This record gives sequence, C-alpha cells and structure tokens, in this order.
Amino acid sequence: MRLASSAARRLAKLSQIEGRALMLRVAVDGGGCSGFQYRFELVESAEGDDLRIEADGQAALVDPVSVPFLKGSEIAFVDELAGAQFVVNNPNAASSCGCGVSFSI
Repeated sequence: MRLASSAARRLAKLSQIEGRALMLRVAVDGGGCSGFQYRFELVESAEGDDLRIEADGQAALVDPVSVPFLKGSEIAFVDELAGAQFVVNNPNAASSCGCGVSFSI
C-alpha cells in the first residue's frame, strides 16, 4: 500500500487549514452498490493496531480488517470536474461503481 504525493499534499493543506496535524483513516466496509465501499475519515490519532502508511511527512491509517482488501493499493487525491476527493486505486477490485467509492472482489 502506498500514499500518493497528491494525497500527502492534500493532507498537509487540510492540516494547515485546521491548525492541527491530521491523518487520513481509510477503511473498507461491507455495502455500497458493488459489495464493498471505502470509508475516509480525518483523524488526529492512530489506534494501536493500525497500519501506518507515510509519504512526504503525512500519514494514512488502515485498520487490520481492511488491510487485505487494500493490499497493493494506492491512496490518492484527485481534483477533477466531477469533484475533489480521496480515492483508492485498488488492483484487487474486480469491478467498481461509477462514483469510485464502492467495489467488488
């Protein structure tokens, strides 16, 4: 798993705006139109069993249950006409929905 420079830059900017260090928690939950969905949350601290992924002085956190679903993935930030958001480029996903938030394996 890797945190792309685009995601690290966005996390740094969000931390600057908020005036406190923030990390991105990424989790996989059951549900969504394709079976699984990504959940993103900005947090200030990690849980003891989180996997910590760092890039450019910024960090993303993944809980142990979500790690197998995200193996080999890249967490990025995209700013496109359709909107600006964190995304997961997941090689394990057999298919995904149009919004990019849910996927199947």
